[in-house]
Amino acid sequence: MDLKQRHIPVMLNEVLKYLNPQDGKTYVDATFGNGGYTTAILESANCKVIAIDRDPTVIKRAQEIKDKYSERFEFVSGRFGDIKNLISESVDGFVFDIGVSSMQLDEADRGFSFSKEAPLDMRMSLSGISAADIVNNAEEKELADIIYTYGEERKSRQIARKIVEYRKTKPIETTTELAEIIYSIIHKNFGQINPATRTFQALRIAVNEELNELKNGLESAADLLKEQGRLVVVDFHSLEDRIVKKFFNEKSGKTEGVSRYMPQIKNNTDVIFDVVSKAILPTDEECKSNLRSRSAKLRYAIKAKGVNND
Repeated sequence: MDLKQRHIPVMLNEVLKYLNPQDGKTYVDATFGNGGYTTAILESANCKVIAIDRDPTVIKRAQEIKDKYSERFEFVSGRFGDIKNLISESVDGFVFDIGVSSMQLDEADRGFSFSKEAPLDMRMSLSGISAADIVNNAEEKELADIIYTYGEERKSRQIARKIVEYRKTKPIETTTELAEIIYSIIHKNFGQINPATRTFQALRIAVNEELNELKNGLESAADLLKEQGRLVVVDFHSLEDRIVKKFFNEKSGKTEGVSRYMPQIKNNTDVIFDVVSKAILPTDEECKSNLRSRSAKLRYAIKAKGVNND
């Protein structure tokens, strides 16, 4: 099946609504993937899109879009955490779709999925330290910390201990091999989340330094936005969403009240955004038709007038 048909951008209607593409303006798709957002933005207005992705396997798809839209589209290979080194111009809007793409999950040999046997890789860029390197070389405490911090897995210590015990006999080389180790600690129960989910998430985040990438990407995007420019972020789990929410609150001058009965307090230091949204959820219809959207949240912010770009 054609990639363009198979991979459905999450919350596409909402992304277009809150990004609000306009003729003659420039937008950045910071997580290009299969180009779903990019194509929709280009179709919705006579604008330009600069797309960023660290995954070298998407270059062919980027060339297809370049062939169709010519000078209205530009692809830049790199991490979105390095946006300020990749893009030299101010732009009118950014969109981020955080986390592993459905395209990467579907490619079994990438090692992102515990349900498909493959080398234990998980590298979005196909370079650097892999998940296998971490599980076979990290100290037990470090492993436990990674699994707990990035996966929020309560049985992180037991899983780390079992991994270290297992690798004394042989290296852990495949996704299914690691999954079976986890299942020996947390048994699978029908109808419940797969016990390997949190550990695989944790390793993927550690391998790709995703949370630091997100923090750096948000900072850089805010700096590069023009006045009244829009920053739209779609994320899929609580670790990411807490970072986005905290960033938007801080950059709009809000601080949390000391209790839930007290309102947020405005702090005018370092205010960048004059509009920030609460979390927006996908429609019931989308959740039924696109399972990946079920855990999605969208937040957006609009840059204030009179804020200079760095």
